Amino acid sequence: MSQGEKVLGTVANYVDERTGAAKWLKKNLLKVFPDHWSFLLGEIALYSFIILLLSGTFLTFWFDPSMKEVVYNGSYQPLSGLKMSAAYESTLHISFDVRGGLLMRQIHHWAALLFMAAIIVHMLRVFFTGAFRKPREGNWIIGVGLLTLGIVEGFLGYSLPDDLLSGTGIRIAEAIIQAIPVVGSYLAYFAFGGAFPGESFIPRIYTVHVLLLPGLFLALITAHLMLVWYQKHTQYPGPGRTEKNVVGYPLMPVYMAKAGGFFFIVFGVTAFIAAVASINPIWLYGPYTPGQISAGSQPDFYMGWLDGLVRMAPPLETHAFGHTISWNILIPGLIVPGIMFTLIALYPFIESWITGDKREHHILDRPRNVPNRTAFGVALLAFNAVALINGGNDLIATHFDLTINQIMWSARIGIFVVPVLAFFITKRICLSLQRADRELVLHGRETGRLVRLPHGEFVEVHEPISPAQAWVLTSHEQPGALEVPEYDQNQVRRPKALANRIRQRLSRSNAEQIKKPTAKELDSKH
Repeated sequence: MSQGEKVLGTVANYVDERTGAAKWLKKNLLKVFPDHWSFLLGEIALYSFIILLLSGTFLTFWFDPSMKEVVYNGSYQPLSGLKMSAAYESTLHISFDVRGGLLMRQIHHWAALLFMAAIIVHMLRVFFTGAFRKPREGNWIIGVGLLTLGIVEGFLGYSLPDDLLSGTGIRIAEAIIQAIPVVGSYLAYFAFGGAFPGESFIPRIYTVHVLLLPGLFLALITAHLMLVWYQKHTQYPGPGRTEKNVVGYPLMPVYMAKAGGFFFIVFGVTAFIAAVASINPIWLYGPYTPGQISAGSQPDFYMGWLDGLVRMAPPLETHAFGHTISWNILIPGLIVPGIMFTLIALYPFIESWITGDKREHHILDRPRNVPNRTAFGVALLAFNAVALINGGNDLIATHFDLTINQIMWSARIGIFVVPVLAFFITKRICLSLQRADRELVLHGRETGRLVRLPHGEFVEVHEPISPAQAWVLTSHEQPGALEVPEYDQNQVRRPKALANRIRQRLSRSNAEQIKKPTAKELDSKH
């Protein structure tokens, strides 16, 4: 035994005698996790968050969250002698006068975009594969909470420099807050410390951005990882994989080595993008003044859909009891996003109610085998895509020689039509893919080889698929529709008759499937 091994053994024995951690570590370090590339999406989000913490800590050393007026005398000559806030001046100082400051700013911003993109794609993977089902409903709600916090945190982050672009975004946020009936003005005064623009909102935003929301992030991420650790990990269907086992590799040393290497890959890619691709060049916009607005101003992609909804809303107002309700701000800015996020958070419970399935699920679904869920997800993505496109209507108008009205009315019509079309088209595609899977199992894979039979007929030779492939294509369940009679056996009308009728219709739609090959059909094939 080497000297290093002796020292390590002594340290391990010292810790175990005082904490009893040896048994716990042995059990958990050998915990088995399935191996699939899609599981790395959540890791990208986690590593991006770590990069955000590290780069954000660096930036706080020089950033001055103050609205006091100063005169800029830094290295960037086009703004020399211009009056601005201390927040904007310190951001320019970080960009041009702090060694590595601009790189760290861009790493921080690119990591934020990567963090949000990873969360969205990770949640899409969870949604389309049904990983949110029992017992993971709580983790799904935590994911929705992280997505919501990420949107708010990102918005506050690019609002801190107090440049013309960020000031425009803050002004829109204030308008959304003021649109809340009765209490909107009071909430806006509370949030901004008086009328906008004031001298308090940047320090307040800074406190929330670097203290409150990161603490909530850490709490939710910790809870998320603890639940992932405690609950058995999901896995894709395959031979030998059941609801009661996990096929994969142990955490130590396989996944520990993979995780360590993958973190540095994510960090390296983020640093490379930040080094070669400029983002948020605040010196081009100048300091914020209420009388100006930057042309072609768009937020980051995760806020663009909200901006698009606000842009497409018609001018609707209601005057009642001495109050003005601006529906053109209230509906797209608060009501629609509130309904969307509430629907997304409650979807696991809605699907369980429709299907009547209360069992635990650890085997993932193929999206094509759950057409209604897949179609609903694509419809929601189509809704956001139309809103996002409208969020850049001014740039689209200038680049494609279109008018704002043309884009606006296309978006207003498309926001209602496109999601419906996306739903039905996606559902038909899923059913077609199911039909193709059925043919593949029954007749094998087309080889493109033509053979002439003795009687002159030409036929294509089909190659049988492997038993493992056949298992993947046929192992899924196809439950039938729920039958909820309006009257019981005593001809007494059941309570919640309307809800039961809706549930029954939704269940019938959800049960629309292409039947799997039966055992008799498979036997006749052979």
